Amino acid sequence: MALFMSVASAQQEKISYKATEMAPGIVMLEGVGGFAGGNLGLWSGEDGVVLIDDGMQPYLKIMLEAIEAHAGAPVNFVINTHVHGDHIGNNAGMSMQGATIIAHDNIRERLVRDGVTGANGKEPASKHMLPEITFSDGVTLHLNGHRAEVIHVMQAHTDGDAIIFFADADVIHCGDVFFNGLFPYIDLDSGGSVDGYIAALDKILAMAGSKTRIIPGHGPAAAKADLESARDMMMTARDRVRALVAEGKNEDDIVGMNPLADFDADWSWGFITTERMTRTLVRDARPGN
Repeated sequence: MALFMSVASAQQEKISYKATEMAPGIVMLEGVGGFAGGNLGLWSGEDGVVLIDDGMQPYLKIMLEAIEAHAGAPVNFVINTHVHGDHIGNNAGMSMQGATIIAHDNIRERLVRDGVTGANGKEPASKHMLPEITFSDGVTLHLNGHRAEVIHVMQAHTDGDAIIFFADADVIHCGDVFFNGLFPYIDLDSGGSVDGYIAALDKILAMAGSKTRIIPGHGPAAAKADLESARDMMMTARDRVRALVAEGKNEDDIVGMNPLADFDADWSWGFITTERMTRTLVRDARPGN
């Protein structure tokens, strides 16, 4: 246990947040030096501070230091883009510091029903972990001279995804509906789907212009062309795998055929390898999934 704690402490000391200004008052915070969870959005000004996602619990202190450095004030609202712990791991910590948590209905329902993953497996979610304001289709915030539309996209990465569109600032935070330059994690067990994921990318593309600044859930800050590349790759990958499923091939046969081989060098990564992406596509394509 002592060895584990020392290793975890050493890793934490390496983690920091890199800030990229997307527009005046809107910053992307990206963990560097190790995996710190998904990319955060920080929106601050005279009306208050809004944090989009709140990272992983071990890095609360580091995250708060980054917020203080760039916003100079405590967080008033946290918007959860979806239910995964690398994006909402500090809900409780932020709530106890006075922030109000905003999320889609399904996030609260899943936390109440399924709990959270702790050191001893699944544990009930504390009241501080739970969103206090929930929405079905969307909600709009008017603060700091900007209008932020929080928009639900159905059955994409999960069944509770939201994107945040700053129309006047020309910035979009996509949560895990967009992995920039990486195969995406489509969580079928949490209500995600391949068609919903592609539809969500199309929805974001319809909002984006040639100069739109885009915050992905993972990967570097992006532009519309990066979104188009991700959408095109996913459509091609989906169609290839579905054709093989329609021919009656089983999952292991399709993995062995490696239909995504030409995507491996550019899109495969540690969490979602080419094999895992292929298996997700096969399972999604099965009738009744």
